[in-house]
Amino acid sequence: MDWAQAFWLAVVQGLTEFLPISSSAHLILLPRLLGWPDQGLAFDVAVHVGTLAAVLWFFRASLVPLVRDTLASARRRAPVGESRLGWAVVIGSVPLVLGGALLKGPAETVFRAPEVIAWATIGFGVLLWVAARCGRGGHDEHAIGLRDALIIGAAQVLAIIPGTSRSGITMTAGLFLGLEATAAARFSFLLSIPAITLAGIWKGAQLTAGEVAVAWGPFTVGALVAAVSAYLCIRAFLALLARIGMTPFVVYRLLLGALLLVLL
Repeated sequence: MDWAQAFWLAVVQGLTEFLPISSSAHLILLPRLLGWPDQGLAFDVAVHVGTLAAVLWFFRASLVPLVRDTLASARRRAPVGESRLGWAVVIGSVPLVLGGALLKGPAETVFRAPEVIAWATIGFGVLLWVAARCGRGGHDEHAIGLRDALIIGAAQVLAIIPGTSRSGITMTAGLFLGLEATAAARFSFLLSIPAITLAGIWKGAQLTAGEVAVAWGPFTVGALVAAVSAYLCIRAFLALLARIGMTPFVVYRLLLGALLLVLL
């Protein structure tokens, strides 16, 4: 892997990890368009570390009280401050752990077929548009109950299918449950912290199980670039979402899915 490939793949990963447009579809499409070799598992781990750092930094001011109050709530067995939202993140992460264990085989085989990725990009894009049009709105992420968190978490399991988009499907579920678009996005980003952490651990375990040479220079650049691009993406997306809505991302997904069907 050369420096240019590491840089541009990290930019794409950082941007698409949090936008509702599917990072996996882009990371498959870009190397094919440019004739690059597969970036490999080690690079995937590096850019996941970068995107995790970005979301942790963005929410740094609210994460400390969120974690503190959730731990205090567990000790006292009663709500404490921000613990309602903290428990929603915890409960919303459970289905992904179970789903990942049950669907590990298909996730590494049939779900990675190009046609599956393309149709998932299109189909879940249409579902996002329906949710944006039909969602009731009016609630923020602090109103999420455990039932709603479980539903959003169950929807997140579908992101095991490449092309679905983890952020896209969780925002879709949040919109259907009556969250405002920005609230659905913020909760999706909070859910990404355990999701990206678990994905990094899983891929890291796969990496250490094999003998893979690590190109530390390009991989370090990849992690740093992914962190910066992901942070800027989160900040810009939350600032613009109330004005632009989900329609531009739906249109983009439809075009991307069609392009994947033509090329792959």
